Amino acid sequence: MTLVLNRERFVETMKTQADIGGTENGGLHRLALSDEDKAVRDWFSDQMEAAELSVRVDEFGNMFGRREGARDLEPILLGSHLDSQPYGGIYDGALGVVAALEFVRELNDRDIETDRPIEIVNWTNEEGSRFQPTLQGSGVWAGVHDLEEQYAATDEDGVTVEEELERIGYKGSEPAEPATDYDSYLELHIEQGPYLDANDKDVGVVTGIVGLTWGAFTFFGEANHSGATPMHHRSDAMVAAADVVTQIRRIPSTLGERTVGTVGSVEIEPGSINVIPEQATITYGFRDPTVEVLHEAEERVIQEAEAAAEREGIEVEHESRADADPVYFDDRCVDAVRTAASDLEYDAADVFSGGVHDATHAHEVCDAGMVFATSEDGKSHTEDEYTSWDDCYSAANTLAVAALELANDER
Repeated sequence: MTLVLNRERFVETMKTQADIGGTENGGLHRLALSDEDKAVRDWFSDQMEAAELSVRVDEFGNMFGRREGARDLEPILLGSHLDSQPYGGIYDGALGVVAALEFVRELNDRDIETDRPIEIVNWTNEEGSRFQPTLQGSGVWAGVHDLEEQYAATDEDGVTVEEELERIGYKGSEPAEPATDYDSYLELHIEQGPYLDANDKDVGVVTGIVGLTWGAFTFFGEANHSGATPMHHRSDAMVAAADVVTQIRRIPSTLGERTVGTVGSVEIEPGSINVIPEQATITYGFRDPTVEVLHEAEERVIQEAEAAAEREGIEVEHESRADADPVYFDDRCVDAVRTAASDLEYDAADVFSGGVHDATHAHEVCDAGMVFATSEDGKSHTEDEYTSWDDCYSAANTLAVAALELANDER
């Protein structure tokens, strides 16, 4: 069955969620477990109840809404996340949650009964910006991360995840694990890259997700007067860190076409223009579709850091912060998305995701797949992030048609 959503209501719902934590520049500042996150969670819970879904919240704050099916079969799961990057965009994550909600609303409006139950979900802390690691809620749910360890994760102010879950009232009573066996998981997201836009495509059929490795290096030098200390007497932590920053930029080009590397933050102590830095910490990340390349990138950057520290006569410590293997989605889900786009007469293209998503961990539990909406100029994690309502709607319809096929697949 070819199903299309109520476009006016879909757009209005997207605008409503964007107002919660919205910025003056049209972006979104809704960090995980913040007051803004609580507000959007309260709103989402109300919307699920209004759609006659059975709502539950697990002990890590993951929110679920269930619509029963006609038969006692494994449910399908749809959703994404409502938290944002600092001053990010209004589409990232939220588009997938709204599309899942609108799919359920459309089924209700048309009085369509599916064979399988349908659940929609808002995962806790997908972004990993306030608390690390990324994909935290889905990782705990899938058994990839330990619950107690993730409860103890802190933000830059030393506040723990558990404390904030309790403060905002979203440390639920349900176990943070699959409540049942699941048939499949579908997630709609913006591409966050330039491929679909550059090739004038309506929608992306996601075949997999790159793996990643995140880490940090801290260099320990010696503080001294910036004017009176001769150059050959210096043990400058920042010099060693800077050497590694340039290598992280260069290493990907020696490994593969899809390899990328980024230094996301630099912290210097004591941070005075008149003092040689005694400590410098940099965070980095590599992404690639193959595990072997990720391992090589990690080995190479560790070697570069040790060499840089030795040249400067200082010490260095390495910290691993996150690892995720590449994911290749199941043919059944990929085919459902591809068929849906074709039935809707959208011009679709197969894409491999350069960003990581909760589908990475959901894939550990059941079959999984994704739909991408076009990102104009490939921009994301910025207030300039933009996807037209037409492109949002095309992707949401693709999700709906694919989800309906899976929801009626008895296999």
